[in-house]
Amino acid sequence: MHAPDDDSLRPDDLPAALDAAAETLPADTDAAAARGRSVAADKARAFPQTPGVYLMKDAAGRVIYVGKAKNLRARAGSYFLKAAAEDRRTADLVREIRDIDYLDAESEVDALLMESRLVKDVQPRFNSDLKDDKTFPYLQITTHEDFPRVEFTRTPRQKGVKLYGPFTSAGSLRGAIVVLQRIFKFRTCTLDIDADDEQWRWFRPCLLASIGQCTAPCNLRISREEYRKDINRLRTFLDGGKKQLLVEMRKEMLESSTKLEFERAARLRDEIRLLETLDQRGDLEEHVQPEVFLVDPKKGLAGLEKVLGLSKPPRVIEGVDIAHLAGNETVASLVQFIDGLPFKPGYKRYRIKSVAGVDDFKSIHEVVSRRFARLAREGSAPPDILLIDGGKGQLAAALDALESLGVEAPCVISLAKREEEIFLPGRSEPLRLSRDSYSLRLLEYVRDEAHRFAQHYHHLLRGKRTLDE
Repeated sequence: MHAPDDDSLRPDDLPAALDAAAETLPADTDAAAARGRSVAADKARAFPQTPGVYLMKDAAGRVIYVGKAKNLRARAGSYFLKAAAEDRRTADLVREIRDIDYLDAESEVDALLMESRLVKDVQPRFNSDLKDDKTFPYLQITTHEDFPRVEFTRTPRQKGVKLYGPFTSAGSLRGAIVVLQRIFKFRTCTLDIDADDEQWRWFRPCLLASIGQCTAPCNLRISREEYRKDINRLRTFLDGGKKQLLVEMRKEMLESSTKLEFERAARLRDEIRLLETLDQRGDLEEHVQPEVFLVDPKKGLAGLEKVLGLSKPPRVIEGVDIAHLAGNETVASLVQFIDGLPFKPGYKRYRIKSVAGVDDFKSIHEVVSRRFARLAREGSAPPDILLIDGGKGQLAAALDALESLGVEAPCVISLAKREEEIFLPGRSEPLRLSRDSYSLRLLEYVRDEAHRFAQHYHHLLRGKRTLDE
């Protein structure tokens, strides 16, 4: 249950809005009930504009609903507006509110975890759907592996995992996982890594390792013991022990420095800094990784390995799309998928610099050249698959760009929208897959996400140009 349209309400407008709404609260023959709601509304008006958790109470003082907020005053106060009283999702709750309290949280991530713990412990009546319903999201940490992984799941396992949840928002949980991974650098992939198998030392890590968001246990760059320390720190934080964790990490940092283990001390210093500034990590919804409703990532990747003749399932797919601004200015997008799921930090936007007018082929040539020139400068691995939106001409432009750079081309393909035909280098006829195949669905998802991201950039620039005029 969520307050309707609360994000559209500016915090500074809330006191006036609550005053105006006082006359529109639902009529109630019980004057005490009306007074109780009025007192609760007055309390909400005085809440801080900071993250936290709010607790709605009934006439007996029982907690009937727990919710999280990035801005306590705006979110909690919105329940006392006319819209909440008339909305079928909140009307029953609003009628029973007699009191409201809140608990401070240091960040939106802290508020999300606090809400989950309270819902699980208190089991408020209006959160009751969350108690046993397995369609709600959970954070799951495997416990039986050499290098435990952290997973988002709607079907939690009963054994071999440490479970956190349920959570009320899939988007917020996905965003929190991304934020926390930047601090604790855990893995989210599905690889079965054996710490005693030396063959893993020749495994190529994904781009999460390149950007410092994973310690790459898949390449045995971290020992089983050190990795488990990171997981234990994550679990301490998820259990609400942030203050205790910071004390322990500062102590460990000093000990590492005393032992002249400066690299480890520096890493702990950076993690401490990120934990202390968790409130500055931004809006969780900005970090959310979209859900794949029609795509099974594992089956999609396995299918691509087979139909494209790859030596192993691809791990990193990048998609490129072009958009035009008012028929002359051209922009492009590059989206990145890791293990079949969108990886938002890997998204990039480009303003086309070398092309006059509308020329998709030259624009693709420029984008691919700029992307792979940067990868070469940084010494980063190329994607396993580069997907171009278009047909034979667009594919030829991408291949020509790679040839002009003299770099070894990854698997480069294009996907034409009308018939969903896949064009491959050296083949005159396109590859046609069943519309229901997992591999085609995954390629469509990458292509559509690249198109969405390019159009979003196009709209941003169009709005900027309108303002400039």
